[in-house]
Amino acid sequence: METLNTLEDWLGYCERLHPKAIDMGLERVQTVARRMGLRFDCPVITVAGTNGKGSTCAMLEAILGQAGYRTGVYTSPHLVHFEERLRLRGEPVPAPLLIAALADVESARAKKGDEISLTYFEMTTLAILQVMAQSDLEVAILEVGLGGRLDAVNIIDTDCAIITSIDLDHTELLGKDRESIGFEKAGIMRTGRPVVVSDPVPPQSVLDRAMEVGADLWRVGQDFNVSGDKQQWGWAGRGRRYSGLAYPALRGANQLVNAAGVLAALTALREKLPVNAQAVRNGLAFVELPGRFQIIPGEPTLVLDVAHNPHSVAALAANLDAMGYFPTTHAVFGAMADKDLAPMLARVNPLIDRWYFTDLPTARAATGEALKLNWQIHNTRKEAHGRSFASPLLALQAAIDAADPTDRIVVFGSFYTVGGVLQQGVPRLQAKHLKS
Repeated sequence: METLNTLEDWLGYCERLHPKAIDMGLERVQTVARRMGLRFDCPVITVAGTNGKGSTCAMLEAILGQAGYRTGVYTSPHLVHFEERLRLRGEPVPAPLLIAALADVESARAKKGDEISLTYFEMTTLAILQVMAQSDLEVAILEVGLGGRLDAVNIIDTDCAIITSIDLDHTELLGKDRESIGFEKAGIMRTGRPVVVSDPVPPQSVLDRAMEVGADLWRVGQDFNVSGDKQQWGWAGRGRRYSGLAYPALRGANQLVNAAGVLAALTALREKLPVNAQAVRNGLAFVELPGRFQIIPGEPTLVLDVAHNPHSVAALAANLDAMGYFPTTHAVFGAMADKDLAPMLARVNPLIDRWYFTDLPTARAATGEALKLNWQIHNTRKEAHGRSFASPLLALQAAIDAADPTDRIVVFGSFYTVGGVLQQGVPRLQAKHLKS
């Protein structure tokens, strides 16, 4: 075996192990997990859905952290550094812990005479779960990477499942309609355990699966409800009520739906994980999550959002529309080649005056030029302009150079798009622009 000293060495090795980047199924990863003796001794919350998973995990983490619990949160993908995928007590995992865990996975995987091939995601997921299992946690929060039923995190039995909004994405793997996709998401349910469904109009397949496995179903609008005005909101459901809550610190109208699901999950788990009202208030007030309608202070106004499918782009468009007037809106956009681009571009195009399409550092991505051509086919605004660039940083720099201080720049699309901008330090770029 080659010499692996750094986390970068290990991640490069993981990328070369398996012939397919995505290989749905649990048998291989379950076998390696058994060899490792992987098990959790704390309550587990598993979160699936098309959009809102990361925000839901962040709110859970913030509230439970305010309540004094030792939290561990696994989310993917990362924006800048791989270590962001696991937060222990609110901080990114130290690389040496990941390196040691990857070595454990490799030892179990490469058992002499019975070697098992794992994908990059499976290998790194097992390592992260190993670190979590060894970190004396009081609660583990797991975000599903893709789907749910056959995702690697589903080898861990959940104490409470949360299913956020369900829409069309990854249709080549999960199915062509919401019913098929809902069935895959519903695979994280467990018999007798609560499942919170925060999608207001869930696919029937989700409800059917809950009944089939005997899960304790919590539905928004039936088992819990939200109410409120412009200043505050309230939540009520199954023996608990919160009133006079400040809106979540995460921006966007869709965050209230996510917050409602979080409070339902915490209420369902109140015997295992008691949380007082002050922890709820503080957690929602202080929660942070980069790249989710994140507004960077400075001029011009900068908005970062990892919206990368029609549903999340529609939410982004609504949030942008609510921001008020800007003379010109510039957009830096990069996306994977398998995305349903036409409805995404159509939804946000009326708000964008200048487009900066970008290549991304992965073979799965559409080129900036291909994105521009796709936009041109559907664009009906003669006054709008589009250009293509070799990287998110070059695209952002061009947007900053072209923008007036009163303008707005929106960076959205793939995690690679937003991460490529954050990696270079957005405030520094803005400061440079203002000095020129």
